[in-house]
Amino acid sequence: MSDAGAAIGILLILIGVGLFVGELLHPGVFLLIPGTVILVSGIMYIILPGFLTDTILGPAIVLLCALVATAVSIMYYKRVAPVHPPMVTIPSTLAGLEGIVVAPVVPDSLRGKVRVRSEIWSARSRVPIPTGAKVRILGGEGVSLEVVPLPESAPAGS
Repeated sequence: MSDAGAAIGILLILIGVGLFVGELLHPGVFLLIPGTVILVSGIMYIILPGFLTDTILGPAIVLLCALVATAVSIMYYKRVAPVHPPMVTIPSTLAGLEGIVVAPVVPDSLRGKVRVRSEIWSARSRVPIPTGAKVRILGGEGVSLEVVPLPESAPAGS
């Protein structure tokens, strides 16, 4: 093999390893597949010079490598990045959850505020609800929630 051929093989190996490292540093950018194909191509270029270009078997092995890398990558990503609920929160997805009043809820107004999970929402209710009371979310519309006080958090004497 010529020095130029060896240099090309080493360059392909370095690029493939670089893509693997990039995937480890930033999972989810799908660098495993091209990294595997380029790495195997570089190794084949060094071990079997001319194999990639002179025979039909060389490209077939590269294609097989790509298919195996794809299957392994899919299994890897399923394990590393499990499916999670959507990141967008809308009032209907909060129905049934509990929250805490952070600004008093006044009937027929949107001045009340409720913390649900880590978000603060405008809240409305048919009854006044003081700060600190626990509420259940019934649903909502737009950027406001319809809430009712939970019995255990009702003010004394009600």
